[in-house]
Amino acid sequence: MRSYCAVHVDVGYLLASAATYVTGSSLRRGVVVDYPTLIARLVEQAETDSGLPLLRVNWYDSGARPGGMPDYQQEEIGLLPRVKLRLGRLSYSGDQKGVDIRIGLDLAIQGRNRVADAVYLVSGDDDLTEAVEEAQSHGVQVVLLAVADRAGRPHGVSKHLRRAVDGLLLVGPETIEATVRSVAIPEELLPEGAKGEAPEEECAAVAPEGVDEVMPAAVDDEALGEPAADPVETGTAPPSPAPVPAPAAEATPQAATDGAPRPGLPSPAVFARRRATALVLPGADMHMEVAVDPELGVTEEVVDGVAKRLVASWCATSTPEQLAELRRAAPTLPAELDRALLVDLASRTQDHHVDDEARQHLRDRFWVHVGRVRME
Repeated sequence: MRSYCAVHVDVGYLLASAATYVTGSSLRRGVVVDYPTLIARLVEQAETDSGLPLLRVNWYDSGARPGGMPDYQQEEIGLLPRVKLRLGRLSYSGDQKGVDIRIGLDLAIQGRNRVADAVYLVSGDDDLTEAVEEAQSHGVQVVLLAVADRAGRPHGVSKHLRRAVDGLLLVGPETIEATVRSVAIPEELLPEGAKGEAPEEECAAVAPEGVDEVMPAAVDDEALGEPAADPVETGTAPPSPAPVPAPAAEATPQAATDGAPRPGLPSPAVFARRRATALVLPGADMHMEVAVDPELGVTEEVVDGVAKRLVASWCATSTPEQLAELRRAAPTLPAELDRALLVDLASRTQDHHVDDEARQHLRDRFWVHVGRVRME
């Protein structure tokens, strides 16, 4: 019987880790992914390391449509050769259901049947430790394929899972940089008129009709050199205007240097409008991490750093209208943002217990930083 290797991909972990590398937070909405190339690179890494041909890639994710059904993008992934969709579902609160149990059952059952001699697991979930050990008991080698962070360490991998597997490989920065990019338009692609401060006419183009300001102007407390009273904490923040949907930007041909049109590329005017709606969090660096002291564990500084990085990442792909809508909903956090907050904190403090008090403090700091956001 021929020997094979298999790749089991926890998509939630893969995208959260890749998004953190690219944008500073685990928000999936902040990145776009070249899935065929990413999968091909994972397969190549597994085949090279094992010396065995691929049996298949099991792709574990939540079905994006009601009832756990795949959306168009997931359908396209499922049509790739030797890729098997293994979908769970999303709860009403936006949480994954049935994904981890599918991974665990497949590891245990396929290990018992010796479907593959080596399994490369793209995940960091502590709950898979027992399933890994079950597969190993039947002679299957299980190797962890973890995404590297910017310091070259495995991102968000449980200590127990890392101890249980037979080996650890890192998905390197070259793979992530080639296949995952931020939704935000890079500064270097913006025309000269759209960098820095946007022209008045462009700002006027994005302001909702009948509203003098798109959002209350937040004071840059760092520029003043002293902390400003936070409108969210004091309860003095003026009511935000009702959210007004921003008009969809139409892609228009852009002239190339030889004068020929380049279909599908936004015009400079679209770039300028996108820049005019940019939101910024003063003093935020999406890639700056606060070190976790092993003796102190989860400190207030770590919690604040996680909240600040998420807000900064969210601002990169949001508009003033979306900020106004978010502030109106306070203190209720959208499920996507609440989940990203907890995932980011857990990945930063993998070996330390995060209690309910720390989680609530994390949410409080999120709203503090939302109150500091201003329009660039």
